[in-house]
Amino acid sequence: MKKRTTSDKLLLLVKGFAMGAVNKVPGVSGGIVALVSGFYIELIYSLQKINLTSIRLLFSGRWKSFYNYINAEFLVFLFGGSIISFFSMSLILEFLILNYSSYLWSSFFGMVLASIFFIFPLVKKWKLNTYTFYFVGMLTGLCISLSEPISGNDNLYFVFFCGLISVSGMTLPGISGSFLLLLLGNYELLLVDSVNAFFYTIKETVGGDLSFLNDKSRIRLIKTMVVFILGSITGLVFFVNILSFVLKKFYSITLSLIIGFVSGSIISLWPWRSLSENNKITYYFPSEINKETSLMLICIILGVGFIYILEKYGKQFKT
Repeated sequence: MKKRTTSDKLLLLVKGFAMGAVNKVPGVSGGIVALVSGFYIELIYSLQKINLTSIRLLFSGRWKSFYNYINAEFLVFLFGGSIISFFSMSLILEFLILNYSSYLWSSFFGMVLASIFFIFPLVKKWKLNTYTFYFVGMLTGLCISLSEPISGNDNLYFVFFCGLISVSGMTLPGISGSFLLLLLGNYELLLVDSVNAFFYTIKETVGGDLSFLNDKSRIRLIKTMVVFILGSITGLVFFVNILSFVLKKFYSITLSLIIGFVSGSIISLWPWRSLSENNKITYYFPSEINKETSLMLICIILGVGFIYILEKYGKQFKT
């Protein structure tokens, strides 16, 4: 394991912050940031080292061997930055959702649209079986998107499952874990509401204010956040190895299925929408080009441009 200087550690912390922040944006994969920043291979390698061997080293008291085996210094600084952005980005997203939701969804829509275009070439050779799985994934995504949304489902088993899949964006560039949470209806609950409740709870506890203990809603959100974190950690431990096996055996089929799913699901990010009194979403096309429509189109273009820049600079690290 190479010796890291103070500047290396600080830079790794910044890269972790960027990965964590991007991971919370539906349609953008934190794995793309890892690829662009040049630490993707080391990330996958380090996560694969969290296995039975490392567990034996940990419980046998061989701390230094365990620390070196899993490349702990790298993981601590990387995920330290991610945790910082995890909380700070939630406050920003909450503000944008409440005040500029149409522009936020426009940006997300542009990001996903561009992501679909750029992840298509990941399937090296399109043939009958890959096209078949692509259309299966697309129909599945379309059906989910057009179904009645699952809004704020805080069933703890379901929350744990959400945690499992939310880490996919870190391990597979081009696939957004937060986008999958959006499709499952738990994006705001898990990446905004629960995170903010967790943040304010820590802040109040440090200040000696324990009044939140009488707030049942806050306690429920904290439980939800803890279960989500446990699911995410479990996903990090197992998902890398499962993904490596599936991609090794069925690379093109797996990717074509995922790409189809994302393609069929993009309708759920369509920014021109209205919400009825019973919380049913209706999508529509703009009837005129006014100021709001123009700004939304600009946001879509900015979203596309953001993904284009990530992809452009990521290519130099793919070889």
